[in-house]
Amino acid sequence: MKITNETKVGALTALAITLLILGFNFLKGKSLFKTGSFIYTKVKQTKGLMISNPVLINGLQVGSVYELEEADKNLDNIIVSIKMSKEVNIPVNSIASIRENPLGTPSVDISLGDKRSYLKNHDTILSIDSLGLLGSVTAKLTPVVDQVKITAQTLDSLMKNLNSMFDPTAKNNIQGVLTNFNRISANLVVSSASLQALMNEQTGTLSKSMTNLNSFTKNLAANNDKITATMTNLETSTRNLSQADIDGTVNQLRATVERLNTTVAKIDSKEGSLGRLLNDNQLYDNLANTTRSLNILMDDIRVNPKRYVSISIFGGKAKKQYLTSPLPAPDSTVVTMK
Repeated sequence: MKITNETKVGALTALAITLLILGFNFLKGKSLFKTGSFIYTKVKQTKGLMISNPVLINGLQVGSVYELEEADKNLDNIIVSIKMSKEVNIPVNSIASIRENPLGTPSVDISLGDKRSYLKNHDTILSIDSLGLLGSVTAKLTPVVDQVKITAQTLDSLMKNLNSMFDPTAKNNIQGVLTNFNRISANLVVSSASLQALMNEQTGTLSKSMTNLNSFTKNLAANNDKITATMTNLETSTRNLSQADIDGTVNQLRATVERLNTTVAKIDSKEGSLGRLLNDNQLYDNLANTTRSLNILMDDIRVNPKRYVSISIFGGKAKKQYLTSPLPAPDSTVVTMK
């Protein structure tokens, strides 16, 4: 059966689309199958949390947001699925919260508890609604407002008792009321000073935070071209990586390693010439003896050349004895004859 070119092009197109989808999900941190270790938490407000946002413990990323889904149709609670990338022990009384980042992506922070029992796979961790920047400012202003309310209540009580101020029985209490009023006024002055220090245009904490935010935003705008170039390079690298034949390269490397292991196994065994040469001690001894005999023969030819090449008209002299061992080094004059 002959396969047409249209069928081949269609199959290659479907394969390329599948690989593109898998690669895109892989770069987003989401695999095709839901495998690995997961924990869950319920929140009332996601605060811009998205899939693949980091999950941090003490500033270290231990996982990422895998999925966001509603717990019911009223959206009273939203279930956040967290896929763990590290095996860490999380106590059961730990608390998760969503930390907002005005200049980046939100993240899930997990505050570890103190119990010795730990969460298991598919367990649910408790969550709280963390305060943002405005929430922190409100929390600092709340004690001041409470003190103002207390002062107003005290003043209201004072005004109610003003008509009885000239009562002889209340004269002894006037000094105490004035003392309390002075104390409350002093507390109000201290609270106002604290609020003024917070809101000061030049040295206030809120002013410094806004100055730092403006400076960071200005630097970000100044480096917009560099950031765009970096994102372009990252996109190009990602596209080249998705088009690379990584599986084929790995398979070829695996086949090469298997052939190399087979070759080394044959060399280590006594099969073949190289294996027998490396493992046969008798062959080594024979080569050593042959080398020694060859050395003796060369020394004997050098010392007694007439034994092997002799030209004599009147008869030759008696030949010397054969050598039975190699001659010593050139600086030695001892020669063994037999």
